[in-house]
Amino acid sequence: MNSLNNQHTLALFDLDHTLLDVDSDYLWGEYIVKHNLVDEAEYRTANQKFYNDYIEGTLDATEYNEFVAQFLASLPMPRLHELREDYIKSEIEPHIRPKAMEVLCQHIEKGHDVVIISATNDFVVSAIAKRFGIEEANVLATPLEIKEDRYTGKLTDKPNFKEGKVYHLDKWIGEQQASGVSFEKTYAYSDSKNDIPLLEWADVAICISPDDALHAHALAHRWAVEDWSL
Repeated sequence: MNSLNNQHTLALFDLDHTLLDVDSDYLWGEYIVKHNLVDEAEYRTANQKFYNDYIEGTLDATEYNEFVAQFLASLPMPRLHELREDYIKSEIEPHIRPKAMEVLCQHIEKGHDVVIISATNDFVVSAIAKRFGIEEANVLATPLEIKEDRYTGKLTDKPNFKEGKVYHLDKWIGEQQASGVSFEKTYAYSDSKNDIPLLEWADVAICISPDDALHAHALAHRWAVEDWSL
């Protein structure tokens, strides 16, 4: 970063169905089922239920993330990293939206600080973010607990979901301010009604191929609506 007390511009990008045209959390579940790492019927049924709850806006994010973390707790970290790398190459890279990469790179070229902010867990999001050139320090995701280089199956803080995104973002901004950085303008990009608190927080809200509820909210509040699915 530049000298102290610099005024920066911040661009916040949701991940699933914004930068990607899929849900990375759901696909991780499908990936471990496909590779016979969990009981197919039991896991897929639960994973589908949680995904439906997310779409409906009724997801218990703590319960869901602890469900995901149970599998992570069952394997040593090196094996998890092997699986994650294969998952990203096979399931995620083909679904990076070209328009998303273009817009994100435009912000970087302008010298803006770019943050990927996702309700998905940090195990998945931090690795995907690197495909966009975003380092872990600029990733806000649901934090999973690690002890002695193993996942415990628990969270270390609130899920990074709905109002939780603003909670984690405020903490992150506090850390930036402590190092002499403040933000004069903020942008937020998302597809989901679950991110209305984040979009309301930002100076400029951009709704990306939004769901019906967010689209209606965007029209009522005169927020920009863009289609990145092309």
